Amino acid sequence: QVQLVESGGGLVQAGGSLRLSCAASGRTFSNYAMGWFRQAPGKEREFVAAINRSGGNIEYGDSVKGRFTISRDNVKNTVYLQMNSLKPEDTAVYYCAADFSPFSGPASTKSGMYDYWGQGTQVTVSS
Repeated sequence: QVQLVESGGGLVQAGGSLRLSCAASGRTFSNYAMGWFRQAPGKEREFVAAINRSGGNIEYGDSVKGRFTISRDNVKNTVYLQMNSLKPEDTAVYYCAADFSPFSGPASTKSGMYDYWGQGTQVTVSS
C-alpha cells in the first residue's frame, strides 16, 4: 500500500500561484510514476501532469502547459505541482496518484493506470 497526502491548496486570486505537495509513504517512492489530476464540480476527472519514476519524462495536460510544473524529490518521497498564472477555470479538487512502474518508461496520462490516490486538496481561483 502507498499512502498519499496532498497539501498546499487554498484560495488565490487569478494570476496568482500555489504549490501543491504530495507526500508518499508505505512503499519505495522511486518505483512509482506520479500524476496530478483534478476534478471540478459536475465535470470529469482531468489529467494535469505526470512524472515518471526517474523524473526524466514529464507530461502535461493541454490546459496547463506553460503554467504548471511538476517535479519530484525521491529523497523526500514527495511530488510537487507548481501552479502559476492561475485562472478561475483551474478551480477544482486536485489529486495526486501513484502508478507502480517497474521500468523507467513514460508516465501515464490515464487515471485508470494509477493504483493509489490521495484524498485531494481544494484549489479555488477567484476572478
